[in-house]
Amino acid sequence: MSRFRAAKYAGLTVYTPGEQPRDRRYVKLNTNESPFPPCPEAVRAAAEEAERLQLYSDPTGKALKDALAERYGVEPENVFLANGSDDILSFAFQLFGEKGVSYADVTYGFYPVFADLHGTSARVIPLREDYTLDIPAFRAAPGMAVIANPNAPTGIEAPQEELISLIESDPDRVVLIDEAYVDFGAVSCVPLIRRYDNLLVVQTFSKARSMAGARLGFALADAGLIEDLETIRCCTNPYNVNRMTMAAAVAALKNDEYNMGHCAVVAQTRGKVAAALREMGFFVADSRANFLFARPPRGGGKALYLALKERGVLVRFLAGERTQDFVRVTIGSEEEMDIFLRETRSVLKEMEA
Repeated sequence: MSRFRAAKYAGLTVYTPGEQPRDRRYVKLNTNESPFPPCPEAVRAAAEEAERLQLYSDPTGKALKDALAERYGVEPENVFLANGSDDILSFAFQLFGEKGVSYADVTYGFYPVFADLHGTSARVIPLREDYTLDIPAFRAAPGMAVIANPNAPTGIEAPQEELISLIESDPDRVVLIDEAYVDFGAVSCVPLIRRYDNLLVVQTFSKARSMAGARLGFALADAGLIEDLETIRCCTNPYNVNRMTMAAAVAALKNDEYNMGHCAVVAQTRGKVAAALREMGFFVADSRANFLFARPPRGGGKALYLALKERGVLVRFLAGERTQDFVRVTIGSEEEMDIFLRETRSVLKEMEA
């Protein structure tokens, strides 16, 4: 740290992304990326747009907002675009966290980072013993509620009726539903934005549409909340989404059956892998995401993570009192998952010896 950093930022704790080692070729199941490439039309659209990189992107994002509005049955004024969904989350903490925020103790690790960055008081709500969200405790907490649904790293979905009870419990606070993984089998809250002006739904192109490298997130909400987000965007980076990403995203939405078909394949593979792990003695949470949260029958999460890494398979280990016994495993291709299961069986046999 330099001596020039403002004192209020001296103690910031940064978010730690999943590791990206380059020492060898791995079966990479640690960052929840799609095992499928983006649709060919999206790739072509991005390549064509690359020929116009000397020009700024459209700061209004009109073509993409129109496409998203049509896809989700809303108006363009209900759509916000950002350089990844994390930007939207940061803006929301900044805009709507004046009276504090609440989020789960086991959830997306960027939430406490944003609370720290923006000086927002946070109330951490412990998950229940079965790792489900304690929605009554969220209802009692002041300020903005932030819910990842399905949750990360558990993959567990909160029933929509419980989320509605949270939204209705205090019309004067924003409820942010982070739906990064919703397309892999969960129920979206997007239709509810017509009924509730305090609901902010955040999604991403990174997972379901195989565009993690394009960095595109979007929010759907009442026009008033969208206007608030646009104000912050225009005060920071009005050209926040590049030309190639927007062109690729429009093309991806026009061919969304391609993407949703791959989501269905991932969900099917997820079920097979979960069943195989349970046969080995794992506890596996009931995931509706593109990953599994699994506790091995012996050795603990870190031991399994390290042993698999030695064998060329990367999974995610999350240190923490309630996560250290688990690994989070991204659902890859069938071939990748076969390798993961084979190597996991080998590790367990060695632990038994």
